[in-house]
Amino acid sequence: MKIRDASGWTMFIFGILAFLLGLVGLIRPEILLSILGFDVVERAQRAAGDYTIVFMTASSMASFNMGIYYVFASLNDVKVFYRWTVPFRTVTFLVFTTVVILGFAPVKFLGVGVWELAGAVATGSALYAESQSKPEGLKKTGVGKQKAKRG
Repeated sequence: MKIRDASGWTMFIFGILAFLLGLVGLIRPEILLSILGFDVVERAQRAAGDYTIVFMTASSMASFNMGIYYVFASLNDVKVFYRWTVPFRTVTFLVFTTVVILGFAPVKFLGVGVWELAGAVATGSALYAESQSKPEGLKKTGVGKQKAKRG
């Protein structure tokens, strides 16, 4: 298991960052709220029925898990997974930017969307460059890659 190319490195780096931010959020969700520009209210001062910490914990767990998926995908060169992430990370950028524009989230929250878009562009660009550098018969979906190894 090793990282073989630029697209793998984009996935690995994103995975490590997602994992670490998820870990921070699991340990102290208020830190992430602060980083994202949300007002931080001490837990003792939160109203009954305020599930902000529960939501941040759930989001952090998702980030933690997603980070692990990305790292494992990069170490196993799962190109199809890389390709799947590009459009969905772009959608994440659009949704997160929209909630800021609509005033539902603070401007600092744009950082998450920009991070997602930058990752999508980096991974998509790397995948494209790698596909252009392959011999003509191997450019499609990676299936030829396995055939070339066997043949």
